[in-house]
Amino acid sequence: MAAEHILVVEDDEDILELVSYNLTKAGYRVTTAVSGETAIKAARSKPPDLVLLDLMLPGVDGLEVCNTLRRDQRTANIPVIMLTARSEEADIVAGLELGADDYITKPFSPRVLLARIKAVLRRKTKAPAEEQTVIKLKELVIHPGRHEVTVRSKRADLTATEFKILHLLARRPGWVYTRQQIIDAARGDEYAVTDRSVDVHIAGLRKKLGPLGSQLETVHGVGYRYKER
Repeated sequence: MAAEHILVVEDDEDILELVSYNLTKAGYRVTTAVSGETAIKAARSKPPDLVLLDLMLPGVDGLEVCNTLRRDQRTANIPVIMLTARSEEADIVAGLELGADDYITKPFSPRVLLARIKAVLRRKTKAPAEEQTVIKLKELVIHPGRHEVTVRSKRADLTATEFKILHLLARRPGWVYTRQQIIDAARGDEYAVTDRSVDVHIAGLRKKLGPLGSQLETVHGVGYRYKER
């Protein structure tokens, strides 16, 4: 099997060299970009298996890069790990809202970085048949293969995380999922994220689903479910 391809986006030469060295040593194929613009072009021309993305970039910043990748069908499903000096909760929530699969703050341990990359790539390869089945719930249609959601035949523009959460809930209408189950499904057990982040994603989903937003029901003291109509 060919080595997995990782695009490293980092404008600090020392960090770029350190990360590239450790990834290459671990057996990954590495390409690099030092700006948001070149990162987007590189991801579109030759989609990598994962993007390791700094936030504070010249020109287009990392959040906008992530947002652009998630909005493009060619790159929407590429896992993104944000690697940044920003450690405030607001920054982490912003990254998660835009669909980042993990968030690592600087300074970081190369061993921990490699472990997180392996964890994200491992989750990417787990795609049971159930997870690829098109879901049709009257006016809601979810197409996992296309990473596409339509509401009354109109496309809903969801982030990767919002898509994962909606897909989880809609697979079993009426089934109640706890916040922790939602976190595990959307992020994996290795990712530490607060209950508040789940609430933020649900609020975003309700808004984007428009007339169907009320189908995402809060079950107080437990979690959320997609109501059957």
